[in-house]
Amino acid sequence: MDPVSDRADLEAGRPWPLGASWDGHGVNFALFSAHAARVELCVFDADGMRTLPLRECSDEIWHGYLAGAGPGLRYAYRVHGPEAPDPNGHGHYGHRQGHRFDSRRFLLDPYAREVAGRFSWRTQSDQGNCLTACVVDEAFDWEGDVPPATALADTVLYEAHVKGCSRQHPGVPEVLRGTYAGLATPAMIEHFQRLGVTAINLLPVCHFLDEKHLANKGLVNYWGYNSLAFFAPEPRYAARIGGQSVIAEFKTMVRSLHTAGLEVILDVVFNHTAETDEAGPTLSFRGIDNLSYYLLPPGHLNHYENFTGCGNTLNLAHPRVLQMVMDALRYWVGIMHVDGFRFDLAATLTRDSAFLAAVRQDPLLQRVKLIAEPWDIGPDGYRLGRFLPGWSEWNDRFRDDVRAFWLTHQAGVGQLAQRLAGSREVFGVNGRAPQAGTNFITAHDGFTLRDLVSYQKKHNELNGEDNRDGHGHNHSSNCGEEGVSTDPAVLERRRRLQRALLATLMLSQGVPMLQSGDEIGRTQAGNNNAYCQDNAMTWLDWKNADAELTDFVAGLIGLRRRFPQLRQRRWLTGEMTVEGQPDVLWWHPAGRPMDYADWESKKLGTFGLQLAPDRTDLGHSQDRETFLLCLINRDDNQTSFLLPAGVWQQICDSSAQAPFAPHTRTISTPVAARSVQILSRS
Repeated sequence: MDPVSDRADLEAGRPWPLGASWDGHGVNFALFSAHAARVELCVFDADGMRTLPLRECSDEIWHGYLAGAGPGLRYAYRVHGPEAPDPNGHGHYGHRQGHRFDSRRFLLDPYAREVAGRFSWRTQSDQGNCLTACVVDEAFDWEGDVPPATALADTVLYEAHVKGCSRQHPGVPEVLRGTYAGLATPAMIEHFQRLGVTAINLLPVCHFLDEKHLANKGLVNYWGYNSLAFFAPEPRYAARIGGQSVIAEFKTMVRSLHTAGLEVILDVVFNHTAETDEAGPTLSFRGIDNLSYYLLPPGHLNHYENFTGCGNTLNLAHPRVLQMVMDALRYWVGIMHVDGFRFDLAATLTRDSAFLAAVRQDPLLQRVKLIAEPWDIGPDGYRLGRFLPGWSEWNDRFRDDVRAFWLTHQAGVGQLAQRLAGSREVFGVNGRAPQAGTNFITAHDGFTLRDLVSYQKKHNELNGEDNRDGHGHNHSSNCGEEGVSTDPAVLERRRRLQRALLATLMLSQGVPMLQSGDEIGRTQAGNNNAYCQDNAMTWLDWKNADAELTDFVAGLIGLRRRFPQLRQRRWLTGEMTVEGQPDVLWWHPAGRPMDYADWESKKLGTFGLQLAPDRTDLGHSQDRETFLLCLINRDDNQTSFLLPAGVWQQICDSSAQAPFAPHTRTISTPVAARSVQILSRS
């Protein structure tokens, strides 16, 4: 079928679904704009461009049907509206009314499934530089794909960058490195399975742009938090082997990961777009209906609300904008088979909108994982613990308190105990379970784990902002020497602290998230804001991977999987179980339960917790009958713990060269400095 019909005019078509839909005979186009005066469809082929007016408008949806058109057709829109010059020299009348129509511009369909062309800041005023959408055929052989559907309580997240994961992996074919296809190669899957993670949480893969200030410095937006097309997978991550489309390659990746038992979680950015502030480019939403798509300050409609720090804020209070977000989520689940989402700056989505209610009632989204970054920089922007049941939230209190306990000693045993127990004071409302908290020590935004124990200060000079960017309050420690060290004492301290932090993460109630590369000792040379570094700084360095650390992480995840009391679906209360023991017993090294004075101590850096068997677990492992005892010592010296009654088997010592070698303990056990020890008793 030819991509473009020979007919000169569009048929009436229908106002749904939004976007370009191929039915086997032609393509229906539907575009929302409440304030447009006129809309033109521009189609492109080898003979050039044709302009076809969309003459039908139903309930603010402009629509038309192009008979004979099919997949491969490239198209864009021109949208006409108020744009008369302001005689007072303040821009345009339209700007003062909240409009930014510019009929000279080719505009990308907000529902574009595939984007063609590459935007360049140097030639952005050149209409030949436009981004166009492509009509696609959604057909794909999923070969009976079944999502793993891992319970949230059993989930271990692995936050990863599509390119960075495989770009330097020697086991990935060179032509596939840094691509969707590369992420799902046997070498990568083998690593994921060896670790025992259950879900790959990908940094943004929706089509995004590089900001102007980065382009001027010869840098790029490596992380991808600058979306323009919410339905289109980013083409720069596609290998396109054998002519495979970007969409087909993405689907193949998902199918392969599912076959390996791994879920795919997408980091999505619905809080702002790549059109940035009033000085930004007109590429899509702004030229289609600025007043509807964006939040504008009352009385200053020629500007943008900036609750995101990125120049603009999407207006999810508008029904059509909310519909677009919901349609995108359903598309990624229903058509692309992803298993959940992590919502960047999710507080922006909830402010004065029906977003949470819309997600909660949607039948397709009920089965997927929903993770919120529960803050932004807008009014009342810190919303940790305030999302609905069914949501998990990034727990920054876990990150800060665990770091402050182990690295700076600015958090006490009471604060760490709260985090180990799942942060009930934050999430224990409205029937929510411990899985309401997603726990993490490090994430893409900040130091890597190795850098967290190697740098006292950030070193972001290569970002070109004179080291002003990035967090300044990191709760980090260089362990006695800034950066690279050859001092054996410094290196040993760093080794122990990394393992203690990882053990704390995997022992805590809630959903653990591991940053990609932390398990192999990845460094970014002290850069804690490497969003613009698409180079060896951010790509995983497999050649110099710390195999012992990888084995340690895999062992920890294995223990978490083995013992159900480490991933409980109910809150720890201290109440007696059927065994006549409390579900959790907080233990002093002197051999007694912790008391009030212990929790209030500013000096105490050693304590333990005993977890009773979890009989609510649905598994049938003999470890359902096992007590666990986790002993923590952040001090600089070894501490001896008097143990609760019984014969205990040491199953992990984070400080040891062979951390999972078993040892029997009865009355007491030595716990090395800056370490975690785990024991079990049947």
